[in-house]
Amino acid sequence: MATGTSKYPPLLLKYLKMFQDDPKSRIFAPLAESYRKIGLTEQAIEICLEGLAIHPDFIGGKVALARAYHDKKMNVQVRDLLMPVIDQIPDNLMAQKLLADSCLVLGYVQEALASYKMILYFNPADQEAAGVVQELETKAYEAGGLVKAGPSPAKLRKLMRLQKMLARVQQLRGQTL
Repeated sequence: MATGTSKYPPLLLKYLKMFQDDPKSRIFAPLAESYRKIGLTEQAIEICLEGLAIHPDFIGGKVALARAYHDKKMNVQVRDLLMPVIDQIPDNLMAQKLLADSCLVLGYVQEALASYKMILYFNPADQEAAGVVQELETKAYEAGGLVKAGPSPAKLRKLMRLQKMLARVQQLRGQTL
């Protein structure tokens, strides 16, 4: 599809053509991901912002924007963008991971811990998340107490209630099988 002289991957060119054919489509998210993967993070952010202006509730677009922000170490923007996303869709593991990493960098240890635990809830085999949870809980224990809550304990409580509710649903499903 692309000639040997093109500096862009064929998939990016495909998405770009689709975007040019229909700039109001949701193809902006994979196009932004393609830009991000080759290091064109500014273009990825720009495309996402344009796309989200048309599709403000598109979770895939928000996650693509958060990934680009994360690459630029714009952790405040990642956190602000993804807190509402995980409230809506707590099983979006990419959103949880980006949020957890950003919260940890920003010093919101309790929020980070809650997101890492949510990752483990939905993917118990995630060794990286398990290691971070163990490390954070060990540090908290050695410091003589619980990890201090960040400035938004209400959101954390909501997340924990949701986690308990999901555990109960799984328990009930197990009884009916």
